[in-house]
This record gives sequence, C-alpha cells and structure tokens, in this order.
Amino acid sequence: MAKVAIVTDSNSGITQEDARQLGVYVIPMPFYINGKLYYEEKTLTQELFYQYLSEKAEISTSMPAMTDVTELWDQLLKTYDEIVHIPMSSGLSSSCSTATVLAQDYDGRVQVVDNKRISVTQRQAAIDAKTLADAGWNAQKIKDYLLETAMDASIYITLDTLYYLKKGGRITPAAAALGTLLRLKPVLQIQGEKLDAYAKSRTLKAAKATMLDAVRKDCVERFGSDERAAGMHIALAYSGTDLTETKIWEREVKEAFPDHDIVMQPLSLSVSCHIGPGAIAITCCKELRQ
Repeated sequence: MAKVAIVTDSNSGITQEDARQLGVYVIPMPFYINGKLYYEEKTLTQELFYQYLSEKAEISTSMPAMTDVTELWDQLLKTYDEIVHIPMSSGLSSSCSTATVLAQDYDGRVQVVDNKRISVTQRQAAIDAKTLADAGWNAQKIKDYLLETAMDASIYITLDTLYYLKKGGRITPAAAALGTLLRLKPVLQIQGEKLDAYAKSRTLKAAKATMLDAVRKDCVERFGSDERAAGMHIALAYSGTDLTETKIWEREVKEAFPDHDIVMQPLSLSVSCHIGPGAIAITCCKELRQ
C-alpha cells in the first residue's frame, strides 16, 4: 500500500497547528505589503494583515516560489511514496498550473489536483484526501475522486464595504458610490472558477437570508440533498478580527441547520484582499463518498 502525503496551501484556512493535528502539510501563501515579503500565518498574522489593510497599505498577493514547493515535495518523498497536492482553484490563481508543470519532473509521484476550491471548501478537500489516503487509496485514485467531485461545493459571501472591490477594479467607482449611498449589501458567490456577483440586498438581515436560501437551493437542486442539507458539510468563514457579527451569524446558521457540526474559519487572506474586513460567508459541500 502506497504511503501518500496530502499537501495544500494556506488559502485553505488550515493553520500550521491545524495541519499537524490533521496530518496534512500546508504551504504558506506569500504576500507583498509595501514592498516587503510576508508569509501567511508564519510572518503575517490575521491581526497584522488587517492592521495593514486599515492603514491602506499596498498589498498584493503572490504564488508560492517554485523552490518552496519542490523543496517540500523532495522532503516528503523521503518518507512518503506519493503526494497529492491541492492548491487553490486555478480560476483564482496560477499556482495550480505552476505546480502541475513542476510535477512533471516527479515521474507520477506527485499528483496536482485542480479541485476548484478555496477557503473552507479547500480545507474539506484536504481532509477528505487524507481520509482516503489513510484508507489505502493511491495518489492517482485520490486525484480522480477530487476532480470528479470538484464542483460539489458552493460559497456565498456578503460584504461590509464595497471599498475593496472598487480598489481592485472589480466594480466601477460609480457602482461602489451608488451601492454605498443605498447601503446595499452585495452577496457574492464562488462556484469553483471565480468570485462573482450573486444578489444585492438592502440590509444585512436580508443578505443573510439570501445566503441561507441559496445554500438550501444548492443542496436540493445541485447536490441531490434536502433543505436540511443531509449528506452535506455546512461551514462558515469570515474576514476581519471583530467577531461580533460573526458569532451572531454562527448562531443563526446553527439554528438553520441543527443537524450539523458547523466549522467556522477565517477567510483566506487572498480573498480578504479583495473584499476587506467584516465579510461573512457560508459554504456547503458534499460529504466524502467511499
């Protein structure tokens, strides 16, 4: 039976401590802030990131250096037979395509999976891959499963501010100004490939109701479940360090899906760069099938 290591990146929200407990390996994502290089969760904490964000620092995302990736692979292959590498969705970063090219030099021992995930859905993919590895699946079989189920997940996010979408050029200044004037609460979605618009609400309460309805609809119409999300994982994510509204959202979601153990994690800083603090999100993805 092949011994398979599971590797992902910090876009999954898995911290280095979480990784040790889960038995997976996490590559920290690099960020440039005012020209200085930081690594998520190693030299860049959530608190420091949002401090820089509030100070209007120049923040840009990057992908892991090729040597950082291959050095980890080389180290792991001294004790593992194979690796399954799960980067963030190719629709959101070029790190997946770069890793795929690098893997060509490893004679099939490294399988890179474009799992179309980010944040807590990417986290769940890594956990599922670890479960399959522990069950004796080889890297190719795990990759095939993750590709087959890649789109079995949804993320819905509502924002506290339109400033960062405007700054990143994702909406026009006029649209941002109008949305701010009308106090609109946009609901965005991630369906594998990109961050996209889903709906507009006038209040946070309405935005939260829209997200809950969207998840229930996906569970029934896309994933063959029911409105109670049987056979699904329900998880939450947030941006920022003020957890007041986040805790309220967690309680409301637990009331809406009482049969579920709800996981709540910080949103990837790569996403938070574009949406700012104060965002709350809900995700759903199918449970592992073996």
